[in-house]
Amino acid sequence: MPVQSVGSPLLWLGFTVFVLVMLVIDLGVFHREERTIRSREALAWVGVWVSLAMLFNLGIYFKFGSEKALEFLTGYLIEEALSVDNLFVFLVLFSYFRVPARLQHRVLFWGIVGAIVLRLTFILLGSALLQRFHWVMYVFGGFLLITGLKLLAEREEGEMHPERNPVLRLFRRFVPMVPDFRGGKFLVVENGKRMATPLLAVLVTVEATDVVFAVDSVPAIFAVTTDPFIIFTSNIFAILGLRSLFFLLSNMMEKFHYLKTGLGLILVFVGAKMVLADIYKIPITISLAVILTLLVFSVVISLLIPPPHSETPTPPPEETPGKAPPRAPEEAE
Repeated sequence: MPVQSVGSPLLWLGFTVFVLVMLVIDLGVFHREERTIRSREALAWVGVWVSLAMLFNLGIYFKFGSEKALEFLTGYLIEEALSVDNLFVFLVLFSYFRVPARLQHRVLFWGIVGAIVLRLTFILLGSALLQRFHWVMYVFGGFLLITGLKLLAEREEGEMHPERNPVLRLFRRFVPMVPDFRGGKFLVVENGKRMATPLLAVLVTVEATDVVFAVDSVPAIFAVTTDPFIIFTSNIFAILGLRSLFFLLSNMMEKFHYLKTGLGLILVFVGAKMVLADIYKIPITISLAVILTLLVFSVVISLLIPPPHSETPTPPPEETPGKAPPRAPEEAE
C-alpha cells in the first residue's frame, strides 16, 4: 500500500530547493566568517525561521485546509519543544571540548545538514512501516509512554559525560586527531597524513546524539499525522531554527529546570494518544491545546520557582581557542 501524502513530487522538490537555498544563504552570505553570534542577531534569526514556518503553515492552510495546517503547527511545536533538550547537550559538548564561540555556528550548521538527512530517512521509514503494519503505532506509542515516564521519574538533571559516549570513544580510537583546533577546519594534513581536528569530533558527537533525539521526536509526530510531507516539513522548520535558539538561550538555559517535566508530560500524552487511537481519536485541536499548554506552563513555572539546586552547566568559552580535552585513561592506547 503506497504512503499517502499531500506532498506531490513538485512540492517535495520545491521544499528541498528552498531548504538548500536558505542553508547556502546562511553559511555563504551571513556567516562566511568565523565569529561569535550575539544575542541580538540570534533573536533576529529566530524571528526569521519562525516567520517562515508560519508563512509555510499559512500556505498549507490555503492549499490543503485547516486540518493539515493544524497538523503542521502541532508537529512543529512538538519538534521545537523536544529539540530544546538538544540545546543542553550542545552546551555541555561545547564546554567539554572547549569550542571557541566563533566556531560553534559552523559545528551546528553541519550538524543541522546531517539532521535533515537523518530525519528524512526516519520519517519515510516510519511512514512505510505504519502503512504496512498498523500495530507499529502501538510500538511507537508504548515507546513514547515509557520515555515520558522516565523523564518524569528523573528528579534531577543527570550529569553528562561526553567522554563516555561510545561513538566518541570509537572515533578517538580509530581516527588520528590533532590536539587543538585549526580554525574552522574539520580535517588537516600534517606530515603528509590527513588528520581530524577536535571540531570534527564535536560534529560526530552532535550527529550521534541527534539519532537519539530523532528516535523520540519522529514517533511523537506520527501521533499527530502520518503524512510524511507534513511531518518532514514541520521537523525541518523546527530544526533550522535550532541553532539560532541555542545562541539566544545558551546563557539562560539553566533557568528552564522544569522543562524536562513538561517534555515528559508531552511524551506521555502523545504516547497515550497513539495507543488509544483505535478506541478514541483525540481531535487535533485538543492535541495542539494540550501540548502548547504543557510547554508554556513548564516554562512559566521554571521562571517563577527557583531551581532545587544551584549547579549550572559551565557556559561555553569565548574567543580564546583551547585544546581538546585529553583522552580518558581507559581510552589511551
